[in-house]
Amino acid sequence: MRSERILRIVSANLFILLLACGYSAMAQSVDSKIGYVSVERIVRDSEPAKAAQARLEAEFSKRQKDLQDTTAKMKALYDKLEKEGAVMPAAEVARRQKELSDQDKDFQRRQREFNEDLNQRRNEEYAAVLEKANKVLKQIAEAEKYDLVLQDAGAYVNPRIDITDKVIKALNSTK
Repeated sequence: MRSERILRIVSANLFILLLACGYSAMAQSVDSKIGYVSVERIVRDSEPAKAAQARLEAEFSKRQKDLQDTTAKMKALYDKLEKEGAVMPAAEVARRQKELSDQDKDFQRRQREFNEDLNQRRNEEYAAVLEKANKVLKQIAEAEKYDLVLQDAGAYVNPRIDITDKVIKALNSTK
């Protein structure tokens, strides 16, 4: 999914930035402070992410319902043609099949446009959430003197260094 790829890219870029910032501090101090943040939890559990999801649903629900209604209408027309096609003149069957084919092409185009628009808006909304989260993360890292903060480690992370809840709480308190 495109949004997951963008999320990974943003996460990787932030990881590199934080790694670069944290590396010089770690080189100066043997007693380093390391934290971990789950971007997935931030995107799933934070208030800004939930608000973004609600905006997307409000913005796209009508178009989605229209597409669902079109699907139901086309299925009814197809079922009717299947049922009555045996007793119709061949020309009428051909005309209705062409009509259904044209409607299907239009539907496929509208479905593609819907998906593209939804993905673009989702990426915009989540990029804004991640931008806010990165600012909050930087504030927490500076205030609490973290030398390194990792994001979405694929390996084991000790819960004592997980600061995701702090980031979500701070993100929820900023509007």
